[in-house]
Amino acid sequence: AEARSMESLEKQLICPICLEMFSKPVVILPCQHNLCRKCANDVFQASNPLWQSRGSSAVPSGGRFRCPSCRHEVVLDRHGVYGLQRNLLVENIIDIYKQESARPLHAKAEQHLMCEEHEDERINIYCLRCEAPTCSLCKVFGAHKDCEVAPLPAVYQRQKSELSDGIAMLVAGNDRIQAIITQMEEICHTIEENGRRQKQHLGLRFDALYGILEERKKELLQSIAAEQEAKLQRVRGLIRQYGDHLEASSKLVESAIQAMEEPQMALYLQHSKELLKKITDMSKASMSSRPEPGYENMDHFSINVDYVAEMLRTIEFQTGA
Repeated sequence: AEARSMESLEKQLICPICLEMFSKPVVILPCQHNLCRKCANDVFQASNPLWQSRGSSAVPSGGRFRCPSCRHEVVLDRHGVYGLQRNLLVENIIDIYKQESARPLHAKAEQHLMCEEHEDERINIYCLRCEAPTCSLCKVFGAHKDCEVAPLPAVYQRQKSELSDGIAMLVAGNDRIQAIITQMEEICHTIEENGRRQKQHLGLRFDALYGILEERKKELLQSIAAEQEAKLQRVRGLIRQYGDHLEASSKLVESAIQAMEEPQMALYLQHSKELLKKITDMSKASMSSRPEPGYENMDHFSINVDYVAEMLRTIEFQTGA
């Protein structure tokens, strides 16, 4: 039970990058996961190849990478990995674990896989041809007697190192992909912003055209209104003249009718001469002034905007020089 407890503790002290027990100093990421500082620096350098070493003034800001355990984005300042906080608690636990593991009377019980063909033999070698762990008897008498083998610890360390390098490479590759995604998201944002700005510019240009059309429309309407008013004033003046003549003529007719009813000849003759003169003058009054034919026509204010409309339809974006 104690051996299992120590083994369980050891699993909690394994770095996800190098797959070895954390080496001091241990850094704690913002997501609360831990990494060896060297492993964290390797991942950081792989994700930020242009970042320069600590103390350089050429790069004023740090970089970023993703936690290999949870993919949380870690943003570093100009100090890089050296700006991360050390996890002294984990370092102390590792020291205690190593001390307990080194005690001879309290040694950790090591579990070994046993060979399926030779139940009393531990698996202690690795067949390079079959790429499988086996035991010494299998090499001497069994299925691997003609194969090339190597010590199990050597192959274990080599493959563990290869796996650690592969993990670091994948983590760095994932960070590069995430950087590309972030860059393309920024491009999308820039496209949206540029599109919004160009729409605004286009709207302003067309608003200016609308303004010119409205101004010209107002000027032309004023021209029509001015001539309309002038013609109306002239015709209405003639109507007043004819109305005044009609009224005077009607009154003269009434006076003449009354005179015709006068029974006394002497009295009639006293006023008839003047009345006849008025009738004669009224008859000779010239009332020939009237609007000439077509005076009411306003067709000369017609305009042709077909060519302008066609020109407006040709409005297009300018091609870059």
